[in-house]
Amino acid sequence: MKKLEVFGANKLRGQIKISGSKNASLPILAATLLSNKKVFLTNLPKVNDIETMLLVLKSLGSFVKRYKDQLIIDNYNQKKKFASYNLVKTMRAGILVLGPLLAKLGEAKVSLPGGCAIGTRPIDIHLKALSKLGVKYKIIQGYVYAKAPNGLVGAKIKFSKISVGATENLIIAACFAKGITILSNCAIEPEICDLVNFLKKMGCNLKWISKRSIKIQGVEKTNEVTYNVMADRIEAGTYLIAGALTGGNLKIKGIEPKIIKTEIKILKKIGVKIKEKKNEINILETKKIKNINIKTAPYPGFPTDLQAQIMVLLCKANKKSFIKEEIFENRFMHVAELNRMGAKISIKGNKAIVEGKIKFAAAELMATDLRASVSLILAALSANGKSVINRIYHLDRGYENIEKKLKKVGANIRRVN
Repeated sequence: MKKLEVFGANKLRGQIKISGSKNASLPILAATLLSNKKVFLTNLPKVNDIETMLLVLKSLGSFVKRYKDQLIIDNYNQKKKFASYNLVKTMRAGILVLGPLLAKLGEAKVSLPGGCAIGTRPIDIHLKALSKLGVKYKIIQGYVYAKAPNGLVGAKIKFSKISVGATENLIIAACFAKGITILSNCAIEPEICDLVNFLKKMGCNLKWISKRSIKIQGVEKTNEVTYNVMADRIEAGTYLIAGALTGGNLKIKGIEPKIIKTEIKILKKIGVKIKEKKNEINILETKKIKNINIKTAPYPGFPTDLQAQIMVLLCKANKKSFIKEEIFENRFMHVAELNRMGAKISIKGNKAIVEGKIKFAAAELMATDLRASVSLILAALSANGKSVINRIYHLDRGYENIEKKLKKVGANIRRVN
């Protein structure tokens, strides 16, 4: 099995180009199922979750071809309605094909989703909302069997709680529902706005009518479309933290600072020196980190996907910090590994107490999920000596060419079998 060797204590200097967003690409790929015309996508990241979603599309009958930096999807002959467990077991985004299949074909059989073991991810919010559009469903042996006997019909739907996946699934499905659908209490992550922009360009009729409400007028057909996926804000945040942690001087290129303004504000508050430009963020040499209390929250709050990374940085703070995890109930699995490197982090319920003034020691480590795996790399980059990180297949689900990008800015890191 592949692992990473990281020789730490080097300052990172230079520039890193941010890849396309995994979390925007996945719902956009699912949404291509609505169309019978060609879809041309650029800036898709080269990560395993994208490859898995493309396998799902192919299994459903989509024609998928790469041409230079462009991905071409043609669904002229897409008629299959079954997404198997073998394909969606590694990522929760597999459930996003449910909405478009019901909208286009009136029927679907989709495996319950997998992904990282960071907490339960019930899809009851998806299913309850879809039932209001006229969907009948049952769950048998790990599969959702769903039908829309009379097609999807528009409705007013208020989500019981903010859910990124349910918002995406319902936005896509409602594009083909008869009449008007109004979704309220929606998630408003930038990746959802990117999905909406893609659907509009494809010929769907969507309009935000308030901060968390969207109005969708059903259509019957779509246009051929070319679309460039947004940059990955979680990757950008990860490298900003890497620069601060190693006392380096990094330019993060290809990201609009406004989409991570909460993260930038918090980093500045704890003493990280940052300069913002159009499509670029410069992180200057940072010598002192201050303590802070943070809680994760739906956008525009601090993202759960950066919680593990900022925890590593707060181990270097002048005093004790507190992190409250409000999104997933099992997202502190990296804590045990960080403590093995010398961190002093204790957990009480959904709160982590992070002692400051820590010097990380190199160690052999085990990654437990996607964001945990990158937090271990960050800690290893600032530790003296050689750390070994096992089970890095988690990492490959969401970070494109991470060793190459880090090597380019001075990290001593390599992948070994």
